[in-house]
Amino acid sequence: MTSRPAVEHRASARERRARLRAHADYTGGVYGSMLAASVVIGAGALGSFHRTELVVLLLLTGLVFWAAHVHAQLFGARLADRPWSRATVWQVCREEWPIVKAAVPPAVAVAISPLLGLDLSGTAWLALSVAVAGQVGWSVAAAARAGATRRLIALSAAVNLLFGLLIVVFKIVVSH
Repeated sequence: MTSRPAVEHRASARERRARLRAHADYTGGVYGSMLAASVVIGAGALGSFHRTELVVLLLLTGLVFWAAHVHAQLFGARLADRPWSRATVWQVCREEWPIVKAAVPPAVAVAISPLLGLDLSGTAWLALSVAVAGQVGWSVAAAARAGATRRLIALSAAVNLLFGLLIVVFKIVVSH
């Protein structure tokens, strides 16, 4: 039979996870998706690239920017004379993790592109499309999580789609 403290511990763990999800900030995902799109454009602008290198570059760039954001958040807290704790460090790491998560779908798109019969140009366009779709998706999630109205959620999606399309225009201009 399960003891009462074990049941309470599981319930409190579920409640903590629910609170973390309720306070999640997905704006890092928007930023990370835009970053991934920029990496794809940069790789394409350099000419021919190896798919494996682009996958690694997408993931490592996401990790480096995540670490930089974690550092900036912690350094900012330190400047405000708030002491650090292990819990604070882990909280900041979790809050900024969407930057890394946003790099995964474009990296997967690059990795599976040979299975779709895509050449390098097609691979870049697929990864760029996935990054822009992710950017819009993350913005919708962030707005919805913040309790925005449907109209504001749609506006957030439209603005982020516009930003994504600007990145696409930059790709077209750079490649010609």
